[in-house]
Amino acid sequence: MGNQRNKVPVAKILDANDKELMAIRKFDRDGNTLVIRGKIFGAMPMVARLTPAEARAALKLLDLRTVLFLLTLLFRR
Repeated sequence: MGNQRNKVPVAKILDANDKELMAIRKFDRDGNTLVIRGKIFGAMPMVARLTPAEARAALKLLDLRTVLFLLTLLFRR
């Protein structure tokens, strides 16, 4: 039972066939940059950085319908 308490939460990004592409283990902040730590394909460690400019660029990809979906995503099963 102690093993379950120490288990690190993981968010998984899946491909179209429900296979794991990336397991996100931690978000950190480094100045104005968001640092994403995890593993790609379940094996290769990865550190990704999201700068403010890239975050703004990503937001431009979203339309109103997708923004509304994202707001409700946490409350879906």
